[in-house]
Amino acid sequence: MKDSSLFIVLQRMRGPFLIIVITYTIAIVGLLVITGVDDKGQPYQMTIFDAFYFVTYTATTIGFGETPYTFTYPQRLWVSFSIYLTVLGWFYGIGSVVSLLGDKVFLREIKRAKFKRQVKTLKQKFIIILGYNKISSEIIHRALEQNIRTVVIEKNESRANDLILENFTPTVPVLVADAYTPKVLMEAGIKKYNCKGLVSIFEDDSLNLRIALTSKLLNSHIRLAVKSTTLNHSENLRDLNVEIIANPFSIISSEIAMALNAPNLLKLEKWIYKIDDLNANLPIFPKGKYIVCGYGRMGQHIYENLREDKVEAEFVELDRLKVENFIPNESLHITYGNADDKEMLSNVGIQDAVAIISATNDDTTNLSILATAKKLNPRIMTIARENEMEDFSIFKNAKIDHIFMPSRILINKTTNALISPLSDKFITLMCKEDDIWGAKLVRDLVQTIDENPKLYELKVDKYQAPQIIDTIKEGKEVLLKIFSRSLYNREQKNNIIPLLLIREEEEKILPAYETPLKEGDEILFACDENAKDDIEYIAQNLYEFYYAYTGEEKRTIFVRNKK
Repeated sequence: MKDSSLFIVLQRMRGPFLIIVITYTIAIVGLLVITGVDDKGQPYQMTIFDAFYFVTYTATTIGFGETPYTFTYPQRLWVSFSIYLTVLGWFYGIGSVVSLLGDKVFLREIKRAKFKRQVKTLKQKFIIILGYNKISSEIIHRALEQNIRTVVIEKNESRANDLILENFTPTVPVLVADAYTPKVLMEAGIKKYNCKGLVSIFEDDSLNLRIALTSKLLNSHIRLAVKSTTLNHSENLRDLNVEIIANPFSIISSEIAMALNAPNLLKLEKWIYKIDDLNANLPIFPKGKYIVCGYGRMGQHIYENLREDKVEAEFVELDRLKVENFIPNESLHITYGNADDKEMLSNVGIQDAVAIISATNDDTTNLSILATAKKLNPRIMTIARENEMEDFSIFKNAKIDHIFMPSRILINKTTNALISPLSDKFITLMCKEDDIWGAKLVRDLVQTIDENPKLYELKVDKYQAPQIIDTIKEGKEVLLKIFSRSLYNREQKNNIIPLLLIREEEEKILPAYETPLKEGDEILFACDENAKDDIEYIAQNLYEFYYAYTGEEKRTIFVRNKK
């Protein structure tokens, strides 16, 4: 109750209210005591109602005249005194109201009450996002595209106002508060049945871990997407059963490894993340000597992958403390100094290197390093880390061969894992395959569908696939290939490829069309728009399902609508 806006109003207006009551009481009592004269010249005493009525319109300076009879001079003297007394009381009360309306605590509680009402009335699926910045804004946009609402908690009032000015449609409720307190998380709806996830991507790993622990204690079933940049914190998050651990530096190093060994897998990943289509050029990295500038969190992950792939690498680092905090390794070669110095780059063998990776946390330094490297070795492949996510990228205009942006990777990872969990699982399983497998899948997708297939997820349950469930419960077998049937002509196939089937603990990548479906199956399809519509019709419409299953029209007084 102490934090409610009603309590604040009662507390702040208690004094002004008492002043008004006291001044009214004095004015009324005086009119009751003083004797007046009626229209016949006889003495009379005003009733309490007449006195209250007269003081009410007189104190508010409205003035309807003397009532019920003309006042005597003693009464007029008392009324004159009462007017000044009660008007001063009203001025004090009005001043207190104006002060209250500008009070930050009161306004914050009003906004909190509005936020709680907005969250309470949310009926759609929604996710909670902690902190608002350009990354959060992009996540909100992608969620809204999938008809998933978002709720935001932001500590900084200026950033919260930026979100409001963004004017999202539908509205995104935002609360100015610390994101890690249980009370705030509950007000944001973490315990609601339709809350499907929570995103915590603060720079502070300890804060992310604290939020993950609090969230899991409040709701053990909620999916968490949490940023982690160190191995220790990642292990702690896994111990808490955090479903989505987004380590942008680990992802970047894995993408470099894929570009070296399986570029077709990287092409598939970029297609799933909607960065490129399947006709884009292969992101191939050359084999040979690599120079990596910066041995921070990103540099350490890159080193591990390059060492596993037995790629020669030379590191350049300005800050010795970053290296001294880690266990030395015989195969790790580090030169200390400014990486944008020509003499330094020449000493580490820039002329013999096939690629240089600038991985510092400063964009100006990264650009300077690559510009210097290009002058010393025009044939070298340039790879950069871009830290700031701006609408205009100077890195693209600098003609860098390959750009890695940790913030963009966070967006891709968190939104894909929360909104399209099957495609995120497919990426994990896909990375275990080789480049030949990846090249074949790319070719099949382009030939069967097109260069930019859609992804569609379906769960075989009574909500998304009632017709399939009813048929299975009748003891009949329904095969996966039923979804490939065209509703224009059952003998023709739709443009689809099943990418993944998850059944309890079993995960089948590229499942066969002859696979019998079971209740609870989750399926990821690659398809075109027409095939997506047919899949939905077959799963949910009795007549369309019957036609796809038997090849015959189900008899009805209505004619089946062939689209």
